[in-house]
Amino acid sequence: MTGFLPVRDLVNFVLLLQAQYQGLFRMVVVLGIGGTFQIGFQISTITYMSQHVKAFINETWLERHGYPMHQENLLFLWSLIVSILGIGGLLGASGSRYLTVKYGKKKCLLCNNLLMIAAASIMGCSKTAQSFEMILIGRFLCGVSVGFSTPLHHQYVGEISPRKLRGFANSTASFFWSLGKAVGQIAGQRELLGSQSWWPMLMASCGIPALVQLLTLPFFPESPPYLLMHKGDQEGCKKAIRQLWGEGHHQAEIDDIMKEKATMKNIKILSVLELMKDPATRWQLYMIIILTASIQLCGINAIYFYTFEVLQAAGFDERMVYYMTLSLGLAELLATVVCSSIIERLGRKTLLRGGYCIMGSLLAAITVTLSLQDWYFWMPYCSLCLIILFVVVFGLGPGGATVSTRAEIFKLSCRPPAFVISSVFNWLGIFVIGTSFPFIVEGLKHFCFLIFIGVLFTSATVIHLFLPETKGKSIVEITEEFDKLNFKKKHVPATPKHVMEDGYTFCTRL
Repeated sequence: MTGFLPVRDLVNFVLLLQAQYQGLFRMVVVLGIGGTFQIGFQISTITYMSQHVKAFINETWLERHGYPMHQENLLFLWSLIVSILGIGGLLGASGSRYLTVKYGKKKCLLCNNLLMIAAASIMGCSKTAQSFEMILIGRFLCGVSVGFSTPLHHQYVGEISPRKLRGFANSTASFFWSLGKAVGQIAGQRELLGSQSWWPMLMASCGIPALVQLLTLPFFPESPPYLLMHKGDQEGCKKAIRQLWGEGHHQAEIDDIMKEKATMKNIKILSVLELMKDPATRWQLYMIIILTASIQLCGINAIYFYTFEVLQAAGFDERMVYYMTLSLGLAELLATVVCSSIIERLGRKTLLRGGYCIMGSLLAAITVTLSLQDWYFWMPYCSLCLIILFVVVFGLGPGGATVSTRAEIFKLSCRPPAFVISSVFNWLGIFVIGTSFPFIVEGLKHFCFLIFIGVLFTSATVIHLFLPETKGKSIVEITEEFDKLNFKKKHVPATPKHVMEDGYTFCTRL
């Protein structure tokens, strides 16, 4: 019966959210649909449109110039369509800090949805207009929109959640990422929108989640910490807490907000450069860069790439291969669901450290089975089982714990620039890996996994040595843990005595 315990815990979490935190539950869903869901959807759907878009580009070029496009130019144009999402994401992430501080997360997300809807409309009309340039423009705008919304999604979810549900709420970002992948894989099947006739609709369908968030987000409040610490709106903060968390007793969470407010008096939101120069956030910055780089270099993209080859080597029909590949996306989705239920029990550090160690071991085993798959007829089946297990471990561990950890280790004054840095590294990694990985695979074949194995074990070691556990801790307590690394033997000033007094004064008025 112990094997069903995580599922039971997840059901209890969901029932708790629906019963006591209805507003929070609904807002997490709305933020997820218009947030990380879009990234997973964009990444997965583009692979199902490769042949159709290339044919459309060639036909358009032939109609314009009277001769077909050279194969090298066609391949370059297609790679540009794929990778320009990362360029747009890099630009969108770079501007998120300034706009968020000036206008707030809610207003920024609402305007960002208009950009995504415009991008979807442009791509959806590309075939009718006989213009592949519209695909490039639409993909670039999609990248800007997704790159802008991703750090906002992570910050927003972390700030609206009480401490006991913070890990669960933060891990939903990974769940919606995986959900976007799975929905994109399903929609991209030939029987649905992945056909020659319907691929423009598949491109334009990214506007649907944006429209849903645009229509529903106005009914939800800004985050309570933002209202209190940056707007000075105590009444608005009280109203937001009641709307999100219900009418229960939330004194501990309010004390945390007041503690952070006291430590932030006369402190403005830092810029990216100021954050990089601040010695008090040096190790937090190191860890967010390491966590972001580890996700990009953990080998999950390589695993999805090799699935087709492994299944074809096992003798499966090409149509069946597409359906079996879909099972990987569903396995990752289910794993992130379970991660949401175990993250508060096992902790973020345990899931990250253990997940990377197990993933490294699995990649070593996959490398061996891929090397021997021509020797034994049953070896491809072993490779497939190991690949599915690798995806499951990724979803259970680093896939969900990374998002939660990144949202918990920075104070509110540091979160906007920190998430800009994280998002820039994330989108830069997507662009670099997207353009260089095919050449790496061509040169090293399945031995490319050896690179990822080294990254995984190195990341696990660094996390074990330097990352403090954030489970059940307030931001003040987490900062004190990092201060031991940032200042070592230097004296760290204690929290002012008036902090608790301010906190209790505010609590009694609530």
